[in-house]
Amino acid sequence: MKKSPGLSYGLIAATVILPLASAALAAEKPAAAVSAGWQKPAWLTDLSAGVKESYDDNVLLVADKDPGMNPQSSWITTVSPKVGFNFAPLLGTQKTLQTLSLVYAPDFAIYHDASSESYNAHKLANVIKGKTGDFSFALDNAFLFNDGDSTAPIYALSPASANDKNRSAYATAAPRERRKQIQDRATIVLQYDVDQFFIRPTASLTYYDLMTDWHKSSGAYTGYQDYEDRADVNGGLDLGYKVTKDLAVTVGYRYGHQYQQAFPNAIDTTTFNHQQAQSSSDYQRLLLGLEGKPWKWLTVKVAGGPDFRDYNSAAPMNDHRPVNYYGEASMTAILTPNQSLSLTYKHWQWVASTGKYSYYDSSYALAYHWNATKQLGLDLAAKYADSDYASATDNQYLRDDAMYSLSAGVSYAFTPHFSTSLGYTCNLGRNQQDNATFEPYREFDQNVVSLSAQYKF
Repeated sequence: MKKSPGLSYGLIAATVILPLASAALAAEKPAAAVSAGWQKPAWLTDLSAGVKESYDDNVLLVADKDPGMNPQSSWITTVSPKVGFNFAPLLGTQKTLQTLSLVYAPDFAIYHDASSESYNAHKLANVIKGKTGDFSFALDNAFLFNDGDSTAPIYALSPASANDKNRSAYATAAPRERRKQIQDRATIVLQYDVDQFFIRPTASLTYYDLMTDWHKSSGAYTGYQDYEDRADVNGGLDLGYKVTKDLAVTVGYRYGHQYQQAFPNAIDTTTFNHQQAQSSSDYQRLLLGLEGKPWKWLTVKVAGGPDFRDYNSAAPMNDHRPVNYYGEASMTAILTPNQSLSLTYKHWQWVASTGKYSYYDSSYALAYHWNATKQLGLDLAAKYADSDYASATDNQYLRDDAMYSLSAGVSYAFTPHFSTSLGYTCNLGRNQQDNATFEPYREFDQNVVSLSAQYKF
């Protein structure tokens, strides 16, 4: 059932106006009366409600070329309650299980001018951490069920806009995340410390179950975007040596599998070696890493090394046993007691959710935060992402798409419970491939401005 604007305005009133009124009343009460109010129990870690009103000037990230599709803009209302628990304090004086948390943080998003993009994202996160003697363990799991539209977007509504089907690889990413689907990301880490050494078995999962309908891109569905399921699972071992108390070098190994679903012949007739094309593969990685604190103000975790890939016989790739580079890094610098700077990086081989190919996925992100005062905060961020399909066997699928992102935000806490923020994000999709066919249609501009409020109990 479609939600009406009237409902969203009512939600705004419930989550913004009422907290403002509550804050004002609290300010008028004596301090003793406020302090005597309800206090969260230790096991209730999060209890909050937030609302955000945004304006997106290019919901489907189209190129805005003539002839072609015009950008669709929309006002967006997002309501975000949150409740979190840590059940470890309920287990008495034991110290083995340090964290046993569960957080439910849904987003209910209403696109007032593009109703097909509305969604309800149900997000569950649980963390289990413990330690006994020299042995420690951790489990992190983030699960998402997105109750969105099961029909994917169409990027070619008429002969005049047919060129829009030659869009950027990033144009489909945002609409895809709003569709009906399940996602799951999990990591398990065990560690045993012996003097200056440690051994660390680990395993991880990334899983996408896209639940959108499939349609052959022809006739009334010319330009329809079909999505495939995909997954990555791996396990392995790290050996670490502590150079100092807070810094270690590591050597690691991973064995993993990537899965890409194949379209049926009725949807896509692309075959390779007489099979429906899909680029599932097995891989092995050797990793050299550095993690910890080289200085008190800097925290780093870096790992990289060769990735040995073995594609299945139906993969339309130039080389079925390539050796590539895998790398990931995160660094956080505490510049001053009130300022921090963080850098994240990842380069890996991943399978597309929109086709039959594997591609090189790279991202670089830089974020700066400043607590100007106890109430006022400032955030600046920049990100560069690149999707390179250089290994495709068919020239028509060769592409190298990039996206540049800049964002800024300012937040203000009126009380310890109530805060607001104003944000702006600019995304620029750009073609990086020389002599690309339909190059203008592979590029887009998007601007998003938002105003949000949050009340924490």
